[in-house]
Amino acid sequence: MPAPLAVTSGDPSGIGPELAARIARDGAPAPMVWIGDPRHLPEGTRWQAVDDPAQPVPGGVLAVLPLTFAAPARPGRPDPANAAGTIAAIERAVALVQAGECSAVVTAPINKKALKDGAGFAFPGHTEFLAHLAGGAEVVMMLACPELRVVPVTIHIPLAEVPRALTPDLLSRSIEITHAALQRDFGLAEPRLALAGLNPHAGEGGAMGREELDFIAPLIRRYQHAGMQITGPLPADTMFHPAARARYDAALCMYHDQALIPIKTIDFAGGVNVTLGLPFVRTSPDHGTAYDIAGRGLADPASMRAAMVMAWDMALART
Repeated sequence: MPAPLAVTSGDPSGIGPELAARIARDGAPAPMVWIGDPRHLPEGTRWQAVDDPAQPVPGGVLAVLPLTFAAPARPGRPDPANAAGTIAAIERAVALVQAGECSAVVTAPINKKALKDGAGFAFPGHTEFLAHLAGGAEVVMMLACPELRVVPVTIHIPLAEVPRALTPDLLSRSIEITHAALQRDFGLAEPRLALAGLNPHAGEGGAMGREELDFIAPLIRRYQHAGMQITGPLPADTMFHPAARARYDAALCMYHDQALIPIKTIDFAGGVNVTLGLPFVRTSPDHGTAYDIAGRGLADPASMRAAMVMAWDMALART
């Protein structure tokens, strides 16, 4: 059986600590250890400090690897003083997985501005920081739920910059990383990939843009000739209904909203963010810090629970 999941605190002023406490109380879907400052857990949380992630704790009790942060947490009010602690929790989780003491990293949401203001955090987000901790691994972001897996090839950039950023090399690497991860982490011997077009109607033969003709379709043909099950470029407005989704295992989309709108429509509460291409498993809930409801006991644990289930399944696939 894999080692426990390493679950990070995330921004302690957000909903991360209360989600971990709630999941432990209700029964975690996999063995887990939480990395953070116990002062940031909701009042009344049953927790136990452990020295070893595998140390057993009673049912309903949250196992905690204590990490002292600089300041208390005020729900809904991010404090740059806690930036270093938030980063340290991520680094500790990765180190534990790299040492074989934990099986996967499950990260709670962070506030990138607070990390930058308080600790000079120089990364756009979790994904890039984890790639750095992995020695500069090439990674892609996948959003997944039981009904759909999507990979945005370009991510957090203005829409006006997408055509320039969407290069044949970037698309090729995204295809190959996704294909390999579906085999290694999801147990799919011959993954079926579908590629969306960049332009409306997938360019309509060049009438609405030439990217499909110039490099997307030729790239797809190259992979088809190599034996990969890959289709496209497909019009994005017709590839996410149930019958279309049944024809592929993952869809690669050309920009952020093209990927995230369908998955958040299909499963807003249960989507999972997965980093593909890392030498270790990492998942995260597909939501933010939710400052507006932090500390009020209203946070829905569905996405965090789904992230833990997926991380555990992926860890099992790697054993």
